[in-house]
Amino acid sequence: MRKIGVFVCHCGLNIAGTIDVQRVVEEIKKYPGVAFATDYKYMCSDPGQALIREAVADYGLDGVVVAACSPAMHEVTFRKTARAAGVNPYLTEIANIREQISWVHQTQPEEATRKAIETIATIIEKVRYDEALEPFSLPLVKRALVIGGGIAGMTAALHIADAGYPVVLVEREAQLGGKMRQLSGLYLNFDAAPDLLETKIAAVMQHPNIQVLTNAEVVELGGYVGNFTVKVSSGFQVPGSRLQVPGSETAQSGINLAPETRNLEPETQNPEPETFTFDIGAIVVATGFDLLPKSELGEYGGGRPPDVIDGLQFERMLAGGEIRRPSDGAVPKEVVWVQCAGSRDPELHMPYCSKICCMYVAKQAIAYKQRVPDGQAYVFYIDIRSQGKGYEEFVQRAMSEYDVLYLRGKVARVFEEDGRVVVYGVDTLSGKAVEVQADLVVLATAVVPSTGARDLAQRLRVSTDEYGFFSEAHPKLRPVESLTAGIFLAGAAQFPKDIPETVAQASGAAAKVLGLFAQQEMVQEPTIAFVDEELCAGCGLCVAACPYEARVMHSWKPIAVVQTALCQGCGACVVACPNKASSLRNLSTEQLLAMMEPVL
Repeated sequence: MRKIGVFVCHCGLNIAGTIDVQRVVEEIKKYPGVAFATDYKYMCSDPGQALIREAVADYGLDGVVVAACSPAMHEVTFRKTARAAGVNPYLTEIANIREQISWVHQTQPEEATRKAIETIATIIEKVRYDEALEPFSLPLVKRALVIGGGIAGMTAALHIADAGYPVVLVEREAQLGGKMRQLSGLYLNFDAAPDLLETKIAAVMQHPNIQVLTNAEVVELGGYVGNFTVKVSSGFQVPGSRLQVPGSETAQSGINLAPETRNLEPETQNPEPETFTFDIGAIVVATGFDLLPKSELGEYGGGRPPDVIDGLQFERMLAGGEIRRPSDGAVPKEVVWVQCAGSRDPELHMPYCSKICCMYVAKQAIAYKQRVPDGQAYVFYIDIRSQGKGYEEFVQRAMSEYDVLYLRGKVARVFEEDGRVVVYGVDTLSGKAVEVQADLVVLATAVVPSTGARDLAQRLRVSTDEYGFFSEAHPKLRPVESLTAGIFLAGAAQFPKDIPETVAQASGAAAKVLGLFAQQEMVQEPTIAFVDEELCAGCGLCVAACPYEARVMHSWKPIAVVQTALCQGCGACVVACPNKASSLRNLSTEQLLAMMEPVL
């Protein structure tokens, strides 16, 4: 019988505020197979981990149960601690007594304490039947794919390439730069955008480790982290070549492509797009954002009035040097900006804040006043969200130095009347209705996911949130990782972000890729599915059930086979198998039945 040690965490008052930890320890000490049990205020701390290592050495423990928070938080931490103490890490399990007991039973301390004792007992039974597993070693392709050629994609690509690894940068448009290319300048520093962007683009195009494919998109993904196979379709080709890409093969011919066409811009339209296949180790998704179409904002004219435009249209006016009304070319003397046009509107549009609007509206209002000094700028706002170094001062500068009139209130309607655009709203500070006869209205429309983001997510097997933005693995602990191993997120593909935050996250995603590439080989978790060949009837139901394409039929035996590198241990095959031939390592039927005994 295994000698199991149980370590109960107080988690400050998160657990101990509801559960009687001392009573739990005393009861668990009496449970069969428990050689040692104790508690500590913070088991995940260095002293808490040291306590585990000392107990393993002193009591000869060969199994560890930590009763603490969710395994998603610290399972890796405690398994590393157990390995350092000489215990196989897969004989270490977490009993979740915080989220599943303490937090949900805060008004029932007695019941919570009993439930904690039972829950820990079930995990003790699991450890009793656990196998001492070892991770699998897999080869690692040290080439990265970056999807999106905006500031996020270029930043990530440069960091990875500067570290000496090859990068394939795929951009859907004909040019690099993304939305930043459409900006006339940046807030805080109006003159920085063109030089900054052109310098970044030149660095990417001239980098010997970066292959750029424009007018291209990812059409298929196979494989797994460290060994992805990616197909990219390109509608352009370089004159005199087949847009040859180093280290890849064309899907049609299988010809090895040469490096001499590296970094050439596509110039000639190819009527039949070519497909290229790459072996990729890691992927960075940096597909950026779009703006909510004005046609969806019926209360603001639904895109019909020509003198109601969005923020990017106004940026093009600023870039052209002159600000003129689209309807008649006249210089607008009264311009109204409507913030939160489609954002923070759970009843009609998007409930979330688009984050960048407050600052670019202030920038545009200042730029307008610089070009039309005798003009009047109005800004309707719900509240100002100017988070960032120097941001609040910049907004105050628009008000004090440029006399931009900020009106706190939601705009109810925008409509045309007698050749002008009427903005009808309310000033909530004075409690009075406000009507402005404007020459031009600029809508700070909601930031939404880039067109095609959901389809790309399905191809990459990456989850999205309810709005279509790519979902991170954990909002605090894994903010640049997706739930699909080896695929990382950067920029507004995840959620609305401004340029500094986008660049920072792109650098973080690149660091994750470099951390992966620093390994000599990939390590695969062994807690995956396996097939009992004597029970398998070869029906193939598990093949269809597997969401990770980790199941195939054997080439000549009438049985199903697990592709270990692809399996994520989700258990779908176990449910689908009518013969119970499929099982998960360390989660067998025998274990589950044994875990039920302490509760029944």
